[in-house]
Amino acid sequence: MPNINPIIIFFASIITSNMVLSNFLGMCSYLSVSSEYKTATGLGMAVTLVLVITTALNWVVYKFVILPLDIGYLQYIIFIMVIAALVQILEMAMDRYMPDLHAKLGIFLPLITVNCAILGVTLFMVIRSYGFLQSLMYGLGSGLGWWLAINMLAAIREKLANAKLPPGISGPALGFIITGIMAMAFIGFSGIFTIQ
Repeated sequence: MPNINPIIIFFASIITSNMVLSNFLGMCSYLSVSSEYKTATGLGMAVTLVLVITTALNWVVYKFVILPLDIGYLQYIIFIMVIAALVQILEMAMDRYMPDLHAKLGIFLPLITVNCAILGVTLFMVIRSYGFLQSLMYGLGSGLGWWLAINMLAAIREKLANAKLPPGISGPALGFIITGIMAMAFIGFSGIFTIQ
């Protein structure tokens, strides 16, 4: 286990190692659901919740099932099964208790299962040999960083919704341009916190 304080891992995963703005993982739902701030906030909460719980569960599964049984060749399948099960439970709970948000998120809620940011956090945790608390802080920070990025994009897109823009810049192109500018801004934070 590397000797990195979990608080440094937490802040680094939000700012300098942001899943969307530094690693460019989880871009599909990030760009598709970011046209309305309220919906983006709901998806951000869902992704953060899934990231925290799956990172913790996958750490336990990796340390106490995959390593002892020497079945590392199955780790991707096992990790995805844990993520899929948790997302299914979350989707049923949202359908029951938050039907409006469930309807707005639509197909993107079950697609959290294949969100590469969620699997990426688990794989980075394994590659970096994080301990449990480090993994938990990494999952929480990565989720909050993803949530921050989608909320910033949604807020900017809502402000520009009524602006007169050239035809080539509207729609998905605007999302890519804003994301690129935000990523360049976040590069300015590199060096404050570093995790490898």
